[in-house]
Amino acid sequence: MDTETVKTPNNSPEYTEDKSSDEVGKSPYQLALRRFMKNKLAVIGVVTLVIIILASLAAPLLTDHDPTDSEMLMIERPPSSEHILGTDGSGRDNWARLLYGSRISLIVGFSAMFFTLIIGVILGSISGYYGGKIDGLIMRFTDLVLALPFLVLALTIMSLVENITITLFVTIIALVSWPNLTRIIRGSFLSLREQEFVLGARSIGASDMRIIFRHMIPNAIGPIVVNATLMVAIMIIAESGLSFIGMGIPQPQPTWGNMLTEAMSVRILREHWYTWIPPGLCILVTVLAINFIGDGLRDAFDPKSNQR
Repeated sequence: MDTETVKTPNNSPEYTEDKSSDEVGKSPYQLALRRFMKNKLAVIGVVTLVIIILASLAAPLLTDHDPTDSEMLMIERPPSSEHILGTDGSGRDNWARLLYGSRISLIVGFSAMFFTLIIGVILGSISGYYGGKIDGLIMRFTDLVLALPFLVLALTIMSLVENITITLFVTIIALVSWPNLTRIIRGSFLSLREQEFVLGARSIGASDMRIIFRHMIPNAIGPIVVNATLMVAIMIIAESGLSFIGMGIPQPQPTWGNMLTEAMSVRILREHWYTWIPPGLCILVTVLAINFIGDGLRDAFDPKSNQR
């Protein structure tokens, strides 16, 4: 095994990186995958997230109840063979709402992340690549959005809308959550645009779009993937919080967030744990799993951060 010692500018060793012979000739993505698989928490996070996704997809097979059907004679019933997690204050089956609600929460999380990623990558890459007045204009607009608290801005927009659908909710969340990702991508592009491979591409007449999408974005894929993964957890928490206060996905459509609205009652908190603990645990476990995956991806793409 060959050992390479990386030194800081004052010639003091900062960390030691081991390069085994079987890593020679491997692509960066293969090496990142290998480092990721060595992270036990990250692998556990992947397995947990896959189980949650499969459970949400198999909801019709796991329950016979409709999550929106109310039975007046079955209000606040305790867990039984017919209702595994009992029923809520409207007589709806909690187990069915938990399974179908996971679909909405995951769809909101991944969809909002996707659209936020598109906005952040476009604005961040343009700002970092061109610099100058374009960079200044985009960054001042980004600072303006960052100056407004996320929840306040989201609540203000949602209060102006009468009927909030899933598509509209995802759009609003994406429109107020892109600035942080934009700044991260801009920073990566500012360092990449002075690299030799970018200067070489310019010298042979490659177009700006080709340089950005063919050369720079693939080299900035590490921070993009890591932040996109962690953003899913942030979006799920945002949906849960907004739905909890009644500004998210409206009833009777189930989400983990609006299932927690039952916990606003002290009586429910004390006597009907089966109504609010399961969705709370689902949010906790899902967010932890996604954060473990994000940490694993960070260490996989940038092993120096873990050694430091």
